[in-house]
Amino acid sequence: MLNTILHGLPGDQPPLLIVHGLYGSARNWGVIAKRLSEARQVIAVDLRNHGTSFWADSHSYDDLAADLAEVLEEHGPADVLGHSMGGKAAMVLALRRPDLVRRLIVADIAPVSYGHSQLDNINAMRAVDLTRVERRSDADALLARQIADPTLRAFFTQSLDVANRRWRLNLEVLAQEMPKIIGFPEISGSFEGPVLFLTGANSTYVRPEHRDLIKARFPMAVFAKIPGAGHWLHAEKPREFEAAVAEWLGRPIP
Repeated sequence: MLNTILHGLPGDQPPLLIVHGLYGSARNWGVIAKRLSEARQVIAVDLRNHGTSFWADSHSYDDLAADLAEVLEEHGPADVLGHSMGGKAAMVLALRRPDLVRRLIVADIAPVSYGHSQLDNINAMRAVDLTRVERRSDADALLARQIADPTLRAFFTQSLDVANRRWRLNLEVLAQEMPKIIGFPEISGSFEGPVLFLTGANSTYVRPEHRDLIKARFPMAVFAKIPGAGHWLHAEKPREFEAAVAEWLGRPIP
């Protein structure tokens, strides 16, 4: 089963399952998860090939959704929040196993295929000579040769096991499976529960032309934007993100 980090105790409210994006981990969501756990138990997961979860040769969204279903079969039906790749996995979970999902929050992603690839970031991490890494700052300096953004470098180095000089990311499989990661599977049917598509106002990942497709698969979908945020909305505007999530989860289900 996936590695999980539990915040808070089970209570009257259903748990909230948080699913990170590509190159992320449950630990990245620690502050937000802890704050949201004041109202309900929060379950943050490491997806396969990430964090301290198992490595596997496949990284399809049906695989990811099946892994999430296994977690929820133990903890019970939940509200589910997923960002980017994790949002796609959460959407597939809701479409495949609607019995396990009460409500869904999809953070800055649509159920579509994207043209961009993340292989440049994988190649940058592969290029780091881990034999020269004594501390996280060493890896940051080596990554800076290919990645200018210090925020992005800091995010990547969170997935570095410095003591053992290894990435907690299965870079080989993630590269091999990139066409599946940037794609979205063909799935018939729809999820009839409430869904919030929460996006960064400065992001272009969820565009107006996606809305008809979103509504076809998620008829109860509503849309909201966080001003001043891009794709990494939960990292750029954490308090605003947390407030939007908490407010929506606090609404009664129609």
